[in-house]
Amino acid sequence: MSTSTAENISEFSFQTKYTTNRSSPMRWILSHAIHQWPSLLLAFIGAGGNAALASVVPIFIGRAFTEILLPEPSLSLIGRYALIIGGSQILRGFLQFGRNFGFEIIAQNIERYVRQELYVNLLGKSMTFHNLQSVGDLMARATNDVREVNYMFSPGFNLVIGSLNFLLIPLIVGPSYHIALIATPAAYIILYIIALWHYLTILNPITSEVRQNFGEMNSRLSESLDGIEVVKGSAQEEAEIELFYKNAVDYRDASIEQGIVESRFLPMLLLGITMAAGLGHALILLQQGFINIGDVIAYFGTLSLLGFPTFVSLFAYSQISLGFAGAKRILELMNTENKLDQNTEGFGYPILGAIEFKNVSFRYEGQEHSLENINISIKPGQTVAIVGQTGSGKTSLVKLINRTFDVDKGQVLVDGIDVRDWYLEALRNQISIIEQDVFLFSRSVEENIAFGKQDATREEVIQAAKEAQAHEFIMSFEHGYETVIGERGMTLSGGQRQRLALARAFLTSPRILILDDSTSAIDSETEDRIQQAIFRAAKGRTTLIITHRLSQIRWANLILVLRQGRIAAVGSHEELMQKSKSYQQIFSE
Repeated sequence: MSTSTAENISEFSFQTKYTTNRSSPMRWILSHAIHQWPSLLLAFIGAGGNAALASVVPIFIGRAFTEILLPEPSLSLIGRYALIIGGSQILRGFLQFGRNFGFEIIAQNIERYVRQELYVNLLGKSMTFHNLQSVGDLMARATNDVREVNYMFSPGFNLVIGSLNFLLIPLIVGPSYHIALIATPAAYIILYIIALWHYLTILNPITSEVRQNFGEMNSRLSESLDGIEVVKGSAQEEAEIELFYKNAVDYRDASIEQGIVESRFLPMLLLGITMAAGLGHALILLQQGFINIGDVIAYFGTLSLLGFPTFVSLFAYSQISLGFAGAKRILELMNTENKLDQNTEGFGYPILGAIEFKNVSFRYEGQEHSLENINISIKPGQTVAIVGQTGSGKTSLVKLINRTFDVDKGQVLVDGIDVRDWYLEALRNQISIIEQDVFLFSRSVEENIAFGKQDATREEVIQAAKEAQAHEFIMSFEHGYETVIGERGMTLSGGQRQRLALARAFLTSPRILILDDSTSAIDSETEDRIQQAIFRAAKGRTTLIITHRLSQIRWANLILVLRQGRIAAVGSHEELMQKSKSYQQIFSE
């Protein structure tokens, strides 16, 4: 895997195999390719040798014709010419294999490293970044755009580099018969380069539009599938189909526009004119006695080699253009500035559990302040209930503790140390957040519970499940803890998903436990058992509970009332019921 040489802050960084230059798509691709130098060497030797040996056929056929036209031709000499042609083409076949093999190895390796580099980079991005991204577009970039980088090398660069050598053959062979024969291939190459430059100038923005429209179409598909329950529940299938149809039409139109540009590629016309002009020029020189018929045949044969670079340029350069467009989209993601840094040199001690908010203000990008001037001190081992109306900033507050987000102003302190001065991994390993919207992976029940502690034993997993009141329903499954649940746990009920999330938290034994309305989808009977489990789990650790349930609020040591991003009141349940109108309003609704 690889990472950038630029000083790009990263929430998480990993040891890399080599570094890459992300200052531009060209430099980034070259910095990947240079590490494939053995395969590059093989590919370039194969490309050069293949082109050189391609000229052997017309040259020796021309010599054979010259010999045949003599009064007494030498059959042995003609035979040697035939052997040279046959042997050279056998060797050419091996060289062509080396070229194709080399570029294919380069393409597959670069796709692997680019895919790994992008994946590591995305994992290292902050939640601020991910909250602003479309999952569908991210998937398009991580799959199709990365694959376009592969195709850029094979068949893209493979055919381009292999064919460019063929342009040189007529320039070298022609003057060996007569110096004037350099004129036609030289004129063709100049016009070919001009036409190619004009072609790519028009094509590049179109291929960028193709890749962008594909990402938007993929984004629309992802959103529709993720929200399929809402779509069907609202009977909006036709509206969604219409929206997706529009994205599909935009992608189709951009692809058609690309095809139209490719169909107007001028070098095909130039090739026909060049072949006619070259043959006519050679025949004039033949008529004037400067060259013989064998020279005409050999020259025209080498001139026909220009057909290979002309034909492959119809799609090879389009593939390279698509690859660069994909690389540009990938770099846009990787070069997006991160808001958080890992701070590997920071504190990594065991957490005691003291939490303090000092003059904290925070807002999401493009919004008003979600939290304003928050000041609160929580002692180690305390249980704090956080209550407030929807949108009062409860979840935003607790996510500042593990640096899911960073404060705009003020400080969040854990054990008296600013969270930005902690080693991020050490900080998060000791904090567990259970949210209302529980995310579970398409893996076994055991793997989901042990996600935060990969080396946990089966006995530890079972014990955590029992504490979370999950063991009973897990054992009701046919395969028990080996049961594979669907993506996001959609095969489970809301209560089952939340109990698995509780088991995951209990297993890691965090020093700070945060429950974000985590029992909202649990029935009353199960809730009573889980309450007891949470109560036991809260002993000895700092626990923050976001809830409206009076049963959870009552046994909190401290209750924090938030209103419109500010602290409205702090105290016990009895105190707040007497003095806080905001608190009274919560229970009167």
